[in-house]
Amino acid sequence: MATILNLETATTNCSVSIGRDGAVVALMEENTPNYSHSEQLHVFIAAVLKKARLDFSDLDAIAVSKGPGSYTGLRIGVSAAKGLCFSLDLPLISIATLKSMAHQITASEKTIIIPVLDARRMEVYSCVFNTAHEELRETKAEIIGNDSFKEFLAYDKVHLVGSGAEKCKGIVKSPKFDFQTEIIPSANEMTKLSYEKFKVGDFEDVAYFEPYYLKDFVLQSKKS
Repeated sequence: MATILNLETATTNCSVSIGRDGAVVALMEENTPNYSHSEQLHVFIAAVLKKARLDFSDLDAIAVSKGPGSYTGLRIGVSAAKGLCFSLDLPLISIATLKSMAHQITASEKTIIIPVLDARRMEVYSCVFNTAHEELRETKAEIIGNDSFKEFLAYDKVHLVGSGAEKCKGIVKSPKFDFQTEIIPSANEMTKLSYEKFKVGDFEDVAYFEPYYLKDFVLQSKKS
């Protein structure tokens, strides 16, 4: 049996869950626009432990959403996760933020899932998955234009999910596009993913692990 604490702070949603063998046993989250993760995160951690009637000593691993996402949010989540791993001598598991979002969608065959997170101006972070949640295209930071995602219109439907989907509305035009702007990253979906990684020993080096910022793209866009 594996009990894993999952932390999601990549966006405005501060979300914490405890999973046992891939099933959620406790979840607490709040989506606020002011990124109050520094005040909420450790309060939520204590709350889910209490709800699950567990102590830190009962945990087998710590999982954290690795990005892409907010620089500040990711730093807070990863710093907390690494601190817990060091102090409790536990392994660290990282979960791709966009993959976790894709798992919120159950779609029929011949459709595609594209999680998109708002970046800056007309930029988004995106990744492409099939209905089995297998990655078909790597994560990119890209500027939304008329031709964005058109290469996937061979599918019956293209699900654009997340905060970046709002930017896509009115720019990418086809009846095949399904915009689901209300979906946000959550520790709820992390529980299954972190357990799968735990089972095969897919752990990060706690000392050297860093969030996935896609920082190079942001720096280049500032110069242009």
